[in-house]
Amino acid sequence: MPANTAASVEQSAVRKISLRVVPFIALMFFINFLDRTAISFAGPNGLTRDLGLTAAQFGFAAGVFFVGYILLEIPSNLALHRFGARRWLARIMVTWGIIALLFTWVSSAEGLYALRFLLGVAEAGFFPGAILYLSLCVPQQHRSRILALFYIAQPLTTVLGAPFAGLLLQADGAFGLAGWRIMFFGVAVPAIVVGIIAWYYLVDKPADAKWLTPEEKAWLTRALENEERAKSNPQGAMVGSVLLNGRVWALALVYFGLVYGLYALAFFLPTIISGFEAQFGTKFGVLEKGLITAVPYLPAAFALYFWSQDASKRGVQWWHVGVPALVGALSIPVALTMGSPAMTIATITITACAIFSALPNFWAIPARFLSGAGAAAGIALINTVGNAAGFAAPFITGAVKDATGSYQISMLVVGGVMLVSAIVVYLVGRSAEPVALRAGSGA
Repeated sequence: MPANTAASVEQSAVRKISLRVVPFIALMFFINFLDRTAISFAGPNGLTRDLGLTAAQFGFAAGVFFVGYILLEIPSNLALHRFGARRWLARIMVTWGIIALLFTWVSSAEGLYALRFLLGVAEAGFFPGAILYLSLCVPQQHRSRILALFYIAQPLTTVLGAPFAGLLLQADGAFGLAGWRIMFFGVAVPAIVVGIIAWYYLVDKPADAKWLTPEEKAWLTRALENEERAKSNPQGAMVGSVLLNGRVWALALVYFGLVYGLYALAFFLPTIISGFEAQFGTKFGVLEKGLITAVPYLPAAFALYFWSQDASKRGVQWWHVGVPALVGALSIPVALTMGSPAMTIATITITACAIFSALPNFWAIPARFLSGAGAAAGIALINTVGNAAGFAAPFITGAVKDATGSYQISMLVVGGVMLVSAIVVYLVGRSAEPVALRAGSGA
C-alpha cells in the first residue's frame, strides 16, 4: 500500500473511532462518575440531616463504595477480557443503575452504607474496562489523544451534572419525596437505559465494526498486532508476573495520590461551598451551589485537553504527570486559607486543572508494557490501588474535619499525598530507560 494511501486509511480509521466509539464510552463514563458522586450533592442538601450523619459517617458512606469496587476490580476486568467489552460493560451499567435506583428509598445510615457498598460491587471493572477497551481500539501513537477525549467526560460530569443535580434537588416535595431522593432517581435511570443501548451499539474489537472499511480494519488489526509483538517485556502478558511487577506497583502508588486528590475534591467541594455561608456570610440557593460547584471543572476540561495534546505531540514524559501532581499538591492546602469565596474557588480551580491534566496522560503509560490478560490485570490492579484512595480520601477528610472543626488540615493531608505521587512518578521516569515513558515505545 502506498505511503500516502496508508496514511489516509490510518487517519480515517482513527477519526471514525474518535467520533463513533469515544463519545459513547465517554457518555457511559459521564453517567458512571455522576452516579458515584451523587452523594456529594445529596449530603449538604438534606441527606445528612434526614439520616442524622456526622461528617465522618458521611465520609464513610462516600468511601465504602470503593471497598466493594476494590474487591471485584481485577476479577471483573479479567471477565471483560474473556467475555468481551460489549457484553460486560453493558452488564455493569444496567446492574449499577438498578442499585443506584434504590437510593431513592434509603432510610438509615446502615442502609446507605449497604447500598454504597453494593454500588461499588456493581461498578467494579467499568473504568479499567473502558481504559482497556479504548487501548485496544487504537495503536500507541493515537492513544494519549483518545484517552484525553474520553477523560474530558469526568470534569464535564460536574460542569453539567452539578447544575442538573441542583435542578433535581429543587424538586423537593414532588411525589412526596425529598429533593435529594428525586436526584438519586434522576441520575440512576440513564445508567439502565444507556447500558441496554451499549449491548447493541458497541463492538468487541475494531475488526467487528461494520462502519469501518476492510482497509481500515486491516490497518488497525495489523498495527495493533505489530505493537503487541514489539513490546519489550514478554511477561507483560502474564497475569502472575504483572501482579508482582514493581513498575506496576509504583504506578499504582502514583495513581493513588491522584485519585486521593480527585475524590477529596469531588465529595467535599459541595459541602465546602455550603460552608461559605457560615464562613463569609454569603447566601446561596441550591441551584447556585450547583453552578458554583461546576466552576472549577470547565477550565479543568480545557486544561486536560491542551495538556494531553502536548503530551501526544512530544510523547508522554514523566513531567506530563509529575508537574500537574506537584501543582495540585501545592495549591489544594492553600485553597481554604483564601479570604473570599471567589479566591477559594479560583485556587480550587487550579487544583482541578492539575489533577485532570495528569490523569489521562498517566493512563497512556501502563499500556506500553502490558498486553493481553496482563494488561487487563495490570490496569485493574493500578485502578484498584488508586481507588483505595476513593475510600480513604472522603473518610479521612471527614474524620479530620470532625476532629479539628475545619477542612484545612484535611486539605494539607491531600496535598501531602499528591506530593508523594509527584515524587514517585519522577523517580520512575528517572530510573526507567530513556524510552520508557515515550509515546510509541515498548517500555
